[in-house]
Amino acid sequence: MFGPPFPWLMSCPTQVELARVLLVDDDPASRLTLQTVLEAGGYAVEAAASAAEAVGKLEKSEYSLVLSDLQMESPEAGLKVLAHARMMDYKPATALITKYQNARPASSGRNESVLIKPEDIPGLLSKVADLIGQRVSRRLERQLRLAGA
Repeated sequence: MFGPPFPWLMSCPTQVELARVLLVDDDPASRLTLQTVLEAGGYAVEAAASAAEAVGKLEKSEYSLVLSDLQMESPEAGLKVLAHARMMDYKPATALITKYQNARPASSGRNESVLIKPEDIPGLLSKVADLIGQRVSRRLERQLRLAGA
């Protein structure tokens, strides 16, 4: 009788917590493509097809990152989604996704919106990782400040 081929695997945790991403895009093909790319990159992705659906999801769950298409049911629906996300207590990282070559993010108060072009898949995954890493750093700094106070 033989045991498992790699006994050390039995002691490894089987549940890995993935960074949660909320993807908001009204175009079904773009939404599915981006969701597939992000999931292949190791993220847990929930998708919303409208700003209203995204706001509902933001109220029910916590996300590390909110990625929103700039233009959906209205020209600035994506900015409204990001503004709502920034008001959440858990402070997710935020970014706009656009297919338009000359699009520029509008200033949104606290900081500039990051603009991601989805056709650059390695660049997209790199920016997503950077945004989530920056959020984690901010949360740790905040916790350390509170612990030292």
